[in-house]
Amino acid sequence: MFKLTKENIRIALGSIRTQLLRTILTILIIAIGITALVGILTVVSALKNTLSSNFASMGSNTFNISQYETQIRRHGGGGEDIEKINPIISYPEAKSFKENYQYPFTETSLSFTATLRAEVKFESQKTDPEISIVGVDEHFLGNSGLQTTLGRNFTGFDIDNNAYVCVVGSDFEKGLLKDVNPIDKIISIRGAKFKVIGVLKEKGSTFGNSQDLRVLIPIQVARSLFTAPNINYTMSVMVTKDALLNEAVDNANNMMRRVRKLNPVQENNFGVSRSDDLINRISEMTDVLSASAWIIGIITIFGSSIALMNIMLVSVTERTREIGVRKALGAKRSTIAFQFFIETLIIGQLGGLVGIVFGILIGYGISTAIDFSFVIPWSAVIAAVITTFIVAVVSGSYPALKASKLDPIEALRYE
Repeated sequence: MFKLTKENIRIALGSIRTQLLRTILTILIIAIGITALVGILTVVSALKNTLSSNFASMGSNTFNISQYETQIRRHGGGGEDIEKINPIISYPEAKSFKENYQYPFTETSLSFTATLRAEVKFESQKTDPEISIVGVDEHFLGNSGLQTTLGRNFTGFDIDNNAYVCVVGSDFEKGLLKDVNPIDKIISIRGAKFKVIGVLKEKGSTFGNSQDLRVLIPIQVARSLFTAPNINYTMSVMVTKDALLNEAVDNANNMMRRVRKLNPVQENNFGVSRSDDLINRISEMTDVLSASAWIIGIITIFGSSIALMNIMLVSVTERTREIGVRKALGAKRSTIAFQFFIETLIIGQLGGLVGIVFGILIGYGISTAIDFSFVIPWSAVIAAVITTFIVAVVSGSYPALKASKLDPIEALRYE
């Protein structure tokens, strides 16, 4: 049996070599469907990995209180839609929330983005005006899931005494502070001198915006240097006991309503965003994209299977005389069927392999171009291998069965 199988494989490979152009075209037809499936799923996986890693850094037991996005609501009897923008969260409101929100096992952090276009100087060098300056307190790093690779975090003493110290992003080690130990170096922001006390762990980019080109400074120092009107603050709360998260969110929501002096019938004019809710929403969106990718891939693969079956039927017709000779020499129906089945299986798997390689390369190219964190979708690769096997089985069964049923005498007469 083993010798017969080996012989059939040898004959199948020989047939593939003698019809090389047709084989290549068939492989490409199958590869197109697999490429579409693997390529789309690769991009979707990269998107999901990027967004999840960014939001998951907050921690599953963290929530933020910030300004809502623009909302459209209906007012008055005229039936007109009036655009309503929630008010910013001012410093007095943020400070009042932090002072009055004393829920057990929580730490509240205040922060605000002072500018996205700062120029930072070190000795005779300076950066492009593309550095983000963020005013923070001593709890910001922990609540935001940030870590330092060098130096230390801010202390309560630094924040309370408005110390001119800073923590810089990891890109400073590659640029302005390259080839030097950044710790204790003095950098200049808007003429103010800051001592570097820490370097953040690399975070990468989100939609083209680098998370590593930023400088964190004490919040009161930031408020004195950057006095733009209508500065918007964000409160981040970490709950150290997961079981208390829901109650902590409800308590924070009530506290913020009191700070905003909202009466019971008024809706919230601020936003409460839980990190786990964001991750779940991202998962739902990417699941829809994955399902769409599967639908597109399956439709394409279905077309590929029809093409493969037609090509194998043509092959059976062209090799009718060869089949007749083999049957006249004593080949069994099962042997003939197995030969054509093996041939279809080999072509299908080659098409799947080419499709997987092209799909991953295309997915990698797109992910790199739009700054996503590339990951190989192993589930898609495994699914592609299984799919091509099923396609080969389905597409090869009928041609193989047709070849095995040919009458040897009629086959020998075939011209």
